[in-house]
Amino acid sequence: MLKSMIPDMYVPSIYTIDFDELKRRGISSIIVDLDNTLVESTRPDATPKLVGWLNHVRDMGFKVIIVSNNTRTRVSQFAKPLNIPFIHAARKPLTSAFRKALNIMGCAKEEAVVIGDQLLTDVLGGNRMGLFTILVVPVSNVDGFLTRFNRLIERMVFRWMERRGMLHWKQTHP
Repeated sequence: MLKSMIPDMYVPSIYTIDFDELKRRGISSIIVDLDNTLVESTRPDATPKLVGWLNHVRDMGFKVIIVSNNTRTRVSQFAKPLNIPFIHAARKPLTSAFRKALNIMGCAKEEAVVIGDQLLTDVLGGNRMGLFTILVVPVSNVDGFLTRFNRLIERMVFRWMERRGMLHWKQTHP
């Protein structure tokens, strides 16, 4: 079970991901979490920097979809102005929302990456589907109750992986 929580890549933020490398891997579609991955969970809309990032990855030919465990209201108010398809109340780490995202984007699992800030939702769910997974450092320390609980478990998992030499990234983990 713990091995299914190991991301393929770990980076400080979405802005440091090498999308040329992802293209070389055959990835053409991005499944991305919203809260604390793209913006703080308290921010209602995209920052200018995020809009530039989205335009850049789209210009590179990537399809983007937001898959979030948050409510329809939260996710739609964020995604609609950016013209990004979304799935709300995704119930990650269950795989149904990831399957639905692949269908919406019209891609195979080998062509998609999951980007998120949580091991227990984004990485675990993506790995269960056989997707390439990238864990990012959360953009904020403000979390809801369930996420705070998840972060506690994440810290234990990181310590377990570190003791067993299973951490393969260069950056410091949270």
